Amino acid sequence: MPLMKSWVETANAPDHPFPLNNLPYGVFSVGDADPRCGVAIGDMILDCREAEEAGLIDMGTGPLFDVPFWNEVMEEGPELWAKLRARLTELLAEGAEEQAQVEPMLVAAKDAVMHLPFLVAEYTDFYAGKHHAFNVGTMFRGPENALPPNWLHIPIGYNGRASSVVVSGTPVRRPWGQLKSPEHEKPAFLPCRRFDLELEMGAIVGTGSDGPVTVDEADDMIFGYVLLNDWSARDIQAWEYQPLGPFQAKATATTISPWIVTKAALEPFRTDCPEREVELLPHLKDTGPMLYDIDLWVSLAPEGKPATVISNTNYNEMYYSAAQQLAHHTTSGCPMNPGDLLGSGTVSGPEKGNRGSLLELSWGGKEPLTLDSGDQRSFLEDGDTLTLHGAARGEGYTIGFGDCVGQILPALENPYER
Repeated sequence: MPLMKSWVETANAPDHPFPLNNLPYGVFSVGDADPRCGVAIGDMILDCREAEEAGLIDMGTGPLFDVPFWNEVMEEGPELWAKLRARLTELLAEGAEEQAQVEPMLVAAKDAVMHLPFLVAEYTDFYAGKHHAFNVGTMFRGPENALPPNWLHIPIGYNGRASSVVVSGTPVRRPWGQLKSPEHEKPAFLPCRRFDLELEMGAIVGTGSDGPVTVDEADDMIFGYVLLNDWSARDIQAWEYQPLGPFQAKATATTISPWIVTKAALEPFRTDCPEREVELLPHLKDTGPMLYDIDLWVSLAPEGKPATVISNTNYNEMYYSAAQQLAHHTTSGCPMNPGDLLGSGTVSGPEKGNRGSLLELSWGGKEPLTLDSGDQRSFLEDGDTLTLHGAARGEGYTIGFGDCVGQILPALENPYER
């Protein structure tokens, strides 16, 4: 599909992340005004509440944009999603009859503050990137035992904390936790010393379920995707994770990008999952292209210094798709709700420069990275700013997500010594 032209001129630049082909959904505010739903188009944001109140958006359901989140739209299902996208395209396309009415409803993105685009109902994080799982397993168990016996059969995951999901730009404070180094007999309560990022994609569940669903049904339930940084306290995790897996190590924060890129916008970029090493059971089998060709990269900037790109990879490196993860999640009868967020797991590729975490990039701290500034990093230091980027590249256009940014703040004073 080639570039679709908009009367918003900045949307027509081939490298701009928000062309008419994209139309991502977010929540924004300007000045003292209340947050409201908006659609990114070029360097502008269309105020959906104002457009609905003026009668330019009418889905026949009653008000959808009288609330500052996209859950109301999500709950209506795929038929309305397609109808809304078609109407937005009609309003913003080159030659639109309503241009004069719509133009005053545009807000400059540079003047807007972005908020969480949806109410996060539940959050589940997966461990579904094979290169990442193999690298981490090799560090701890050796290459011969790197993947657990179940890894090639099911997408492994754990239930996280929806309350810790924050929007891009929110600072992240270094956590305290119980740590135990091998050379110490007893654990100690200390600030995390091995704080890390995880480069992931997040899939947003748009419609709910009550009982098991198929992979194809799960794919239909997904509303869209965001970039996701699953901040990880590696030293806290190393002490706590046996036998039940991550807990406090993953509870500090999960940062997502501010714009929901719809599944419809990503449709031209569908691609197949990797070749299977073992045959999946029927309820998880691939039914067609379920991944997306999305370039992903991470930059790290020490405080007051320029950023260095430390990783380049692609979402097509995942072993399991979001649809397979969601289908697996329902097999027990677990209900899924509109607003559920599924983290893909760290997206790493086959080469060192493709690794999506500092744990892998520095190989557990044994091979520190040298940044363009001359600084070295094994794990994150206070003041560091991490930025996740993502883009799918079409014929004369780019589908972007908006950056996923977080800066590390120093740990608080010991909260139990007050």
